[in-house]
Amino acid sequence: MIIKKNVAIKQPELGKTIRDLRLLFGLTQEQFAAKLGVTFSTINRWENGRSKPSPLAMKKIEEMLI
Repeated sequence: MIIKKNVAIKQPELGKTIRDLRLLFGLTQEQFAAKLGVTFSTINRWENGRSKPSPLAMKKIEEMLI
């Protein structure tokens, strides 16, 4: 999987991408949430396409990739 900056990802694809990234790191939703400073339910909503990460959360996710 390649993630590029400034690439628009549609909502359903974003949730899948976040789940794939979390699994790539070997983290549970709870562990991933703790790393990003959000709640488990927030991660769950992102992965299920019911909401999307804020710009700050996206920045933290991008920083995990460096």
